[in-house]
This record gives sequence, C-alpha cells and structure tokens, in this order.
Amino acid sequence: MNIFYYKNVLTVFQHKLKNKASSEILPSLYKKGKLGYYSIIMISQLEGKIVFSGDRYVVIDVSGVGYKVNATLETLRKINKEKSRVRLWTYLAVRENALDLYGFEEQGDLEFFELLLTVSGIGPKSALAIMNVAPTESIRKAISTGEASYLTKISGIGRKTSEKIVLELRDKLGAWTDIGSPELQEESDAVLALQSLGYSQNEARNALKKVPHEISGASLRVKEALKILGNA
Repeated sequence: MNIFYYKNVLTVFQHKLKNKASSEILPSLYKKGKLGYYSIIMISQLEGKIVFSGDRYVVIDVSGVGYKVNATLETLRKINKEKSRVRLWTYLAVRENALDLYGFEEQGDLEFFELLLTVSGIGPKSALAIMNVAPTESIRKAISTGEASYLTKISGIGRKTSEKIVLELRDKLGAWTDIGSPELQEESDAVLALQSLGYSQNEARNALKKVPHEISGASLRVKEALKILGNA
C-alpha cells in the first residue's frame, strides 16, 4: 500500500457560474517517490451553505461536498447568524495523517493567524485558542505594547509562551500610537471578578470566551458570564 504525503500543489478555486456555486480543480503535479505519489491541496477560500455547526467548527456544503472548518467562537457566532451562504478565508494545516481547515470571516484575521504560526512552538490549535481570547486588534495591541501578562492571565497560555509571542512578533506588528489595551484590561478585571465569586480561573476564562465581543465593559461581561456559568 502506498503512503500518501501532501507536498506539491493542487489549487482549488471556488467561483460562481450562472448564479450556481461550482468548483474548478486545476490538475495537480504528481511526483512518484519511494513512498508513493506526492501532492498537496491548498484551499484559500470557501463559499457555501452551513449544514452543521458544532462548538468549535462548522461543516460547509460547497457544491455537494462538505468541508469541516475549525473556527474561533466569534467567527462561529457571526456566521451562524447569517443562516444562508457564508464565505470564509481558510488556512489548510497539513499533517502526516490529516488535513485540517481553519476558517475566518475577515482576511485580516487569517493573516494574523498565519503570523502566530511563525512563532516557534505555536501550532494551528494553539493559534486559534489565542484568537479566542479577545478581538484580533486587541491581541495585536497587547503584543505591540509588550503586555505578555494579559495574554497569560486571560488565555491560559504559559508565561514563557506569552513572552515568546511578544518577543517574536512585536517588531513585525509595529508600534501603536495609543497606550494600553483597555479591552484586555477589562477581560483581566472580569476574570478576577469571577474568581472573587468563587469560580476558578479556568472556569472564568472559559465562560468569558463564550461572551460575544460586542458586549464590552468588565461588569457587563461578568454578568453575561454568570448566565453562562449558571446554565452549565
């Protein structure tokens, strides 16, 4: 039995033809080696209908083919409201035994996700978990201003990992003209408030991740988090 590894290029383009979604697959370049045939599938964007939505992923029907796409909680909230056709910018993570898709509603979020992957020790799942912490711009600001402690407190990633992210990405993101990250400060305050009510730091973080980012202010976010914890 041949072992298949995904290495050369097969690009999948999604487009509309006469108001109907269709797929155009360019021929891949196959090269036979000692372990069999080698190819890679690169999917940059998907457009279709949501046929299933889980806690951390959706299945999108594109011309009769269902694609499982991992996404942030915020992305899932937004696209589930649309309930019709959705379009996601995607990243394909190639592993030895699996191909995993990660989707984002905004191209800027995808670019930031790919930037996180350049940090040594950060894989797709870790990058997605970091982006679940707060809006992308808030995390970018925290990194740019060197606020590694906030990333540690509200995301659960270790201190060394937070410091490594700041060290490796701070110069790439550039400096911010304003000082501080109020959104991350609010999230940090909300975590502390929930802990004072008897919840563990992990319980507080997980509940706050489920609160929509549109709800701002520590007190309002704590109120919504308590509803979530009460229904758990």
